Formats: sequence, structure tokens, C-alpha cells
Amino acid sequence: MGRLLRRILPFISIALFAAVLYDGWIFYSRWRSIRDGQDAEKAEEARRAEESIDRIGGTAFRIINFYASPQSIHPGERVNLCYGVYGAKTIRIEPTVGDLHPAISDCRQVTPTKDTTYKLMAEDAEGHSVAQEIEVHVR
Repeated sequence: MGRLLRRILPFISIALFAAVLYDGWIFYSRWRSIRDGQDAEKAEEARRAEESIDRIGGTAFRIINFYASPQSIHPGERVNLCYGVYGAKTIRIEPTVGDLHPAISDCRQVTPTKDTTYKLMAEDAEGHSVAQEIEVHVR
């Protein structure tokens, strides 16, 4: 029995080593496949984010939009002043409409009592500024 065991032990060892290598290769290839899939998802997410930034006009500091809805009202009615800025550090609207923060899209309700010109001013971190005006008519 001992002699038989000594004869087949090298073959069993080789077979066991081959099985461990095979299992290791299977685990590695599955791990690599999952990792490649995650990398592809990250790349796709980055592409979509870049596409979204391009869709709103790129990365340049600017006022995206500034409008009133409706632009003409009767006394006592409310107006939505809506704005969008990109790359701004600070913004304000004059006459003041409350505490504002830079946003790609935001609106504030106002109730002007007479024809009013609103001015949106934005400034970036380097000190550059842009402004835009709209007029709301009260009939």
C-alpha cells in the first residue's frame, strides 16, 4: 500500500496543483470581468456627465437664463423670476428678492406693484462679472 501511494502521490499532487491553478484562474477572470464592467460603467457615467455639461453650454462662466413668468401681471399678482448661472461664486438680483445661491435653475416669487426692471448679477471666483436685465410690467 505504501509503495502504491508513493507511486501515485506525484500524480495526485500534480492534479491537485492543476485544480488549484484552474480555480485561481476562474476566480481571477471573473474578478477581472467585473472590474472591467465597473470601469466601463464609470467611463459611461463620465461621458454622460460631460454631455450634460456640454448640453447646458460648456464650462464657461455665464448666465444661462434669466426670465420672468409671466412677464406682465395685474397689481397684486405674483411673478416667478427664474435664473440659471454656471460657474458663479455669488449672485444677486436687484431689487433684492431674498437670499440667492448660484444654481443652474432656480426661481423666486415676487409681487411687484409697478413696472420693475430686475437685474441679475453674477460673479465668479476670479472676479469676473456678468449681468442681465428683464422687465416685468404691471397693468
